[in-house]
Amino acid sequence: MIVTENSVGIIGVGYYVPEKILTNFDLEKMVDTNDEWIVDRTGIRERRIAEDDVPTSQLAIKAAQNAIDNAGIKAEELDLIIVATLTSDRTIPSTACILQDKLGATHAAAFDLSAACSGFVYAMSVGTQFIKTGVYKKVLVVAAETLSKYINWKDRNTCVLFGDGAGAAVLGQVDDGYGILGIDLGSDGAGAECLDIPASGSLHPASLETIASNMHYIHMNGSEVFKFAIKVMGSTVLKSLERSGLTKDQIDCLIPHQANIRIIQSAAKRLHLPMEKVVVNVAQYGNTSAASIPIALAEAVQAKRFKKGDVIAIAGFGAGLTWASCIMKWAKED
Repeated sequence: MIVTENSVGIIGVGYYVPEKILTNFDLEKMVDTNDEWIVDRTGIRERRIAEDDVPTSQLAIKAAQNAIDNAGIKAEELDLIIVATLTSDRTIPSTACILQDKLGATHAAAFDLSAACSGFVYAMSVGTQFIKTGVYKKVLVVAAETLSKYINWKDRNTCVLFGDGAGAAVLGQVDDGYGILGIDLGSDGAGAECLDIPASGSLHPASLETIASNMHYIHMNGSEVFKFAIKVMGSTVLKSLERSGLTKDQIDCLIPHQANIRIIQSAAKRLHLPMEKVVVNVAQYGNTSAASIPIALAEAVQAKRFKKGDVIAIAGFGAGLTWASCIMKWAKED
């Protein structure tokens, strides 16, 4: 029986976003909205959009390869691949299996995980356990979305919010005292219908009626989701801090889910963090669901925003309803 307790952290990060940019001014020509209204309520100025023939796996592959290169390893060294997504290429096979083949990760198990915008943190928590207990040594966690394919471009309440992209992290054993120190996961299924795609599974199989009723697009009760997010974003970080044995004044950097600037500011205020300590890129990419945290994380690493030993908090919320957070002491030296 394996009873080891290895310290686990991120040893490599990467991201990829499509080249096509859709600005608020572009949206003004498509739907009844305007740049000022979008920026004031969300902080979003533009988002990236994948071409029609580009599936989620194609974004995931590029982000994953960047993370593998950043970790200084080869794909053959991976033991497990977890893909967090709500926009998988197909119901079966999993996007993770497609990724495993394209990367040449011949020794890796692979599966998808569904926790919407909280998916990256959920996937990290799962991958961490395999390494902590000594079952695996290297785990690739990828969060990738092509939400633009599930958007009703006539619905001004949702089409302004979402974008496409992918982010990835390689998990591995790190020095004692570093890496992931505390995790908090949660859900409230009573809010399931606040954010959903009604005809995306067995409840409402595809039919002429579901297509005509726009049931294959994202539906959202924006005010309810906003209230939920304001409540949980700060509280989940506090729970992760408690499990880490740390306090909020020890946080060096917060990387929140990039859904709405007001929600991000509210979380920072509850944690008594100045915005200088918060990674924000919602203006450039919009809400990329599960991919938003790892994209922001990879950009922050690229910009050298933190050093080895810094305490980093990541937190997300999403459909389900779900929430998740993680506290880690950065273990990578660049």
